[in-house]
Amino acid sequence: MIPLITIEGPTASGKTALAIELARELGSQIISADSRQVYRHLDIGTAKPSEEELKAVPHHLIGIIDPDEGYNAGRFRADAGKMIQELHSQGVVPIVCGGTGLYVSALLKGLFPQLEIPTAIRERLARRCADEGLAVLYAELRKIDPLFAAGISPNDKQRIQRGLEVYLATGTPISEHWRNQAPKQEYGAFRILIDPPREDIYARINLRIRAMADRGWLDEIRRLLALGYDATAPGLNSLGYKELLPHLLQGRELDECLLLAAQHTRNYAKRQCTWYRKCKFDLTLRSNACIISEVMGLIKAHIH
Repeated sequence: MIPLITIEGPTASGKTALAIELARELGSQIISADSRQVYRHLDIGTAKPSEEELKAVPHHLIGIIDPDEGYNAGRFRADAGKMIQELHSQGVVPIVCGGTGLYVSALLKGLFPQLEIPTAIRERLARRCADEGLAVLYAELRKIDPLFAAGISPNDKQRIQRGLEVYLATGTPISEHWRNQAPKQEYGAFRILIDPPREDIYARINLRIRAMADRGWLDEIRRLLALGYDATAPGLNSLGYKELLPHLLQGRELDECLLLAAQHTRNYAKRQCTWYRKCKFDLTLRSNACIISEVMGLIKAHIH
């Protein structure tokens, strides 16, 4: 099996800083497992690594698609798998770092075979979404498959409909399909979870949202709009961006939009924590301020 390290955790937990420190110690490179950092031009609002951080350690799968393109766990698995093979051939142990739990799960466990969904089910769900609203469908998904729902945004129309499609077509939640599939053993992963106290995460999120605004987040969105992207583009429908668009397009108060962005980001962090409670990790840290030598010792014992 190919050895690799994963660094996982809720948003604003300090994953990037720890990944860079470990990468320097190991002579490693980082593969991003973030469903929003894959977009070009979305830099500030997705908390991409800074130019200094990108220069310090090579990063992959950051800024690889345009904001009007879609991306999913299957594409991530293929892209990350190719990069892992390439790094392994060079004698490099990759570090997969990010908070999109579905992506890491797809990489480590594989994807269950594509299911044929009857057209009638898809059309019925599309009509319901138009008539009843996405919030109603998401509430239904939470009852049917709370684990899958916890790992996605309430605004992720594609995944919400996918979760309901699979259940309606098979009678089995999509998370159950994941559990029942034969596990893939391509990688020998040492999984690290950064799990700070909830109140610390929430405080960091509040500070981060304000810091992003101070760094020019609104100007970044204005540039995207000037390039011809609109609110329907998958990139601009990302967490944070869609909360700020009403300020630019409808004149809503900026502070109100920022407060909503912070609230929705805290909600997302809570869902991430719910997801991680179902996963097994080799090391759980309460913060990224750890003794690197001790972490390195555990990693080396695992990968050798």
